[in-house]
Amino acid sequence: MKKNVNIAVVGLGQIGNYLLNELNIKKKDIEIKTGKKIKIVAISAKNPQKKRKFKINKKIFFKNPVDIIKKKNIDILFECIGNSDGISKKIVELSLKNKIHVITPNKALISKHGDYLSKVAEKNKVNLEFEASVAGGIPILRTIKEGLATNKITKVYGILNGTCNYILSEMETSKNTFSNVLKKAQHLGYAEPGNPKLDLNGYDAFAKVRILSSLSFNKKISNKKCLMEGIENIDYKDIEIASQLNFRIKLLGITEIINNKLFERVHPCLVNKETYIGNVNGVMNAVIVHGKPIGESIFQGEGAGPEATSSALMSDFLSILRGNIKYPFGIPNTKRKTAYTYNIRNYSNSLYLRFEVKDKPGVLSQITHQLAKKKISVERLIQIPNHKNKTASIVIITHKANEYNSQKCIKSLRANKNILKNPVLIRLL
Repeated sequence: MKKNVNIAVVGLGQIGNYLLNELNIKKKDIEIKTGKKIKIVAISAKNPQKKRKFKINKKIFFKNPVDIIKKKNIDILFECIGNSDGISKKIVELSLKNKIHVITPNKALISKHGDYLSKVAEKNKVNLEFEASVAGGIPILRTIKEGLATNKITKVYGILNGTCNYILSEMETSKNTFSNVLKKAQHLGYAEPGNPKLDLNGYDAFAKVRILSSLSFNKKISNKKCLMEGIENIDYKDIEIASQLNFRIKLLGITEIINNKLFERVHPCLVNKETYIGNVNGVMNAVIVHGKPIGESIFQGEGAGPEATSSALMSDFLSILRGNIKYPFGIPNTKRKTAYTYNIRNYSNSLYLRFEVKDKPGVLSQITHQLAKKKISVERLIQIPNHKNKTASIVIITHKANEYNSQKCIKSLRANKNILKNPVLIRLL
């Protein structure tokens, strides 16, 4: 790469703003480490009038980012808009086709269009870098691509969404409800103030799982439906009972190869308090990789926010400046095969089940009869009576049970008039 490098930053939200400031104040440091002089020659944002911590240089501002490609000689473009389609995809695709390196934290874009965009990048011999798309400041993608490159990875799992981890941790320590803790998370900037649905319903973590799967197993990005549940229905009562049983509830993203088939999932899990993952709290992320011959590797760090994201973006940036032209997914696009999907109906796991019932004779036997009918055996059972309301909570920990049978059983129990609310099902790790 030439000594003088021209930079464009598209999208000036929290991340774009922070990144722009980092690029400006660290120019000398970047030159010392890479031998390159950088110059920001173009910026673009939806709203140029928005209040920001620094004044926008109007001489380099473009309302339409497509004009940057046409009018400026750009070497590296940062895409920080964040949509999976629309202008985000358009500007990345155009840049790659014009032999411009692209760096993005956009997991929605990569998990949906990563295969196509990586093909375009390879064809034009430029980089498409997306370290910041998964686990914020943890260099997990580069570690899988480079540090663990000769390992056969069989499973990757962890806490991939800081918002959900904060909410679950705070519910436990504050003994507060989901809705109240969500409001606090929004106030602190950990959750979107308007609509935090993509964090809470598991979609954000799932986009990251798909990227991890592709890199870890050298596969094309999966587009098959899989198991995805969020934390919107987690009640403080479940957190309290789990704690009494020496568990914590964590939203986990999990991807693994079972019998040469890909099994991806995101859902709340009961994890033992004694485990490593059971003690990762607050907005922190953690990723655990199982590989041969390395064994188990653990990575933990800040998973979100402009600081952590910018750290990952700058890591990609310096890699390009040093002349590291790499395959976006670690190996050539033509070598990445389509993954066969594991049939979830074959999956078995231990379960935590909670039933809110009328406190009267025969109800427990009705529940255990249905469980037995579906070949689900009970390992542990707790009854918590509420004499005032003439109700009770029945909590059951099962032995390993088939997923298909479990769902059929829950569906049949919903029709039982003695069960007052939808049964709660949380899988054990």
